[in-house]
Amino acid sequence: MVAFVNNVKTAILLGALFGLLVWVGSFWGPSGMIVAGIFALLMNVGAWFFSDRIAIAAMRGTAVDRSTAPQLYGVVERLAKRASLPMPRVYICPHEAPNAFATGRNPRHAAVAVTRGALALLGPDELEGVLAHELAHIKNRDTLISTIAATVAGLFSMLAYWGFLFGGMGGRRGGHPLALIGVVLLGAVGAALIKAMISRSREFVADADGSKIAGSPNGLISALGKLEATARRIPMRNPNPAMNNMFIVEPFAGGRTLVKLFASHPPTEKRIAALRGRG
Repeated sequence: MVAFVNNVKTAILLGALFGLLVWVGSFWGPSGMIVAGIFALLMNVGAWFFSDRIAIAAMRGTAVDRSTAPQLYGVVERLAKRASLPMPRVYICPHEAPNAFATGRNPRHAAVAVTRGALALLGPDELEGVLAHELAHIKNRDTLISTIAATVAGLFSMLAYWGFLFGGMGGRRGGHPLALIGVVLLGAVGAALIKAMISRSREFVADADGSKIAGSPNGLISALGKLEATARRIPMRNPNPAMNNMFIVEPFAGGRTLVKLFASHPPTEKRIAALRGRG
């Protein structure tokens, strides 16, 4: 039931994101929207086919197999079979900050990556819970949702740039250029908020489905507590903000209200409470 509600919420939020784009576009005029749409299509195709390679390269991931990382590879292989998924590629990233993520356009082109910090921090059951969570993201094709949300949100940045460059010439409503720029910037902030809400919604679904794949929520519950506490002491160094939603916990440390507003993950204590309810 929780998964169904969150899936409906995601559909509504994606609709809101596109609706916001249409509203801002009504201030811009048709020609700019056509050009922006073409760029967005090219960006979307590039992200669809190459997002996994870009993400792994950005995190300096090294591919491992049964001979180079038998324990990690064995856990992923066992969980993938349990989830009826093809075996994803497995990577280890040389970061002390404990985290993990999944990427790829579909289950046949998926990859799972774990940082060295996470491997050193987590016990066997906790690692299994984390990997089951990431496989749930792959099974639910959350990377597709992230690509759509990121592409639409990126359109607003492009429109804002054009607004500063051309002063809003060609706007249908003939408003003041600064007013048009303000509308686009407002849309950009709104898009960032909606994108964060989509990501937070998908985390609850992945937690629920991951606990099913693992057979118990206990490992993930323990892992989330450890990852959250350690990430505050050892934040990810210079992470790409566009990749935030991929990680199992928020890679940025800190608890300021503004940071929480744009956070790509729900509060860890709420995730743990939901998992305990399932247990």
